[in-house]
Amino acid sequence: MTTPLLRSWQASDLEDLCCRANDDRIARFMTDAFPHPYSSLDGLRFLTLAMSSPERFRAIVMADRAVGAIGLHPQGDILSRNAELGYWLSPEFHGKGIMTRAVGEMVAHGFATLPVHRIFARPFSNNPASMRVLEKAGFLLEARLQGTILKRDEVLDELIYGIRRPA
Repeated sequence: MTTPLLRSWQASDLEDLCCRANDDRIARFMTDAFPHPYSSLDGLRFLTLAMSSPERFRAIVMADRAVGAIGLHPQGDILSRNAELGYWLSPEFHGKGIMTRAVGEMVAHGFATLPVHRIFARPFSNNPASMRVLEKAGFLLEARLQGTILKRDEVLDELIYGIRRPA
C-alpha cells in the first residue's frame, strides 16, 4: 500500500475534489456547512480558501490523486490555545489505515507550526470509524455531550476527542 501523503491543495485537484466530496457517505458525517451535493463551485470556493492557507489545509493524496481532505482550524479568543481538526476520506480508501496516518501527520504538523497546545476533533456518535481513527492516533475522549447534534432529523451525541502538545 502506498503511504498517504499530505500536500498543499492545487488548482488541478478540482476534479478529484468534486468527484470524491460529492458522496453522501462523506456528507452524512460532516457539519451542514459541507455542501451536498458538492458542485464545482463548492470545490472552487474550498480550493481558494485552502490554497490561501496551505499551512492549515492539506490534501490527502494517493498515487498523485486527491482522495481526501484534512485541516486545522485554530480557535480564537479564550480558546486560542486550541485548534479543531476536521477530515474526510473517499470511502474506497476506508479501513486501510490511511486516515490514522494522515491524522498523525497533521497533528505533528499542527504542533510544529501553530501556537496551540491542544488539537481536538468532534465526531458524531454514529461514526465509530472516526472515533477509532482518533483513538489510534493518540486522541483521548474528553467529553460526550448528549443530544447536542441534529443531523438529518437525527439527534446525536457530540464526542470531543483531544490530544495535547508533547511536553
